[in-house]
Amino acid sequence: MKMNLSEIIDLLVFKGDEQYGGESISQLQHALQCAFLAERANESPALITAALLHDIGHLISEEYSDSDASPSHKDDLHQYIAIPFLRPHFSEEVLGAIKFHVDAKRYLCFIDPLYWESLSPTSKHTLELQGGVFQAKEASAFIEQPFAAEAVRLRRYDDLAKVPQAVTPSLSYFREIASSVAQVRG
Repeated sequence: MKMNLSEIIDLLVFKGDEQYGGESISQLQHALQCAFLAERANESPALITAALLHDIGHLISEEYSDSDASPSHKDDLHQYIAIPFLRPHFSEEVLGAIKFHVDAKRYLCFIDPLYWESLSPTSKHTLELQGGVFQAKEASAFIEQPFAAEAVRLRRYDDLAKVPQAVTPSLSYFREIASSVAQVRG
């Protein structure tokens, strides 16, 4: 099923009040915090948009999935589920960061032994479901891909975007940024 950009972003309105995994915030709060962290780091509008929408696949998979599998026992592959819905609207600059943000966690655990310790219990659990820490060859292959470095930065914002009661700009503010980088298809 095809969704327009407004329908995709509106998933954050209609389904975003659901808890973000085992964290103490909602999906919407997480998305807004992640985008705000990217903006405060002077990232491009494309990476701010990727930060806003990086987990939208969780909401899309709930919307369109026939599976009864519990997300706590199976990787939902949300980073890949989102791509076909986002591809008509965004460039690879947005899509690549989203597609690789899970592998960026696996990469960071490999290159930085302290990174694992910084992860929340939920993030540690999902890491294991997502394939665990990269081995040397996997890490090397990952970071050589286009948009892997952007995905690593996005991952850092993702990890920090779990603060209950954090104050961020509104979704309409970030909707404008996303609209500004959306591709016009003729």
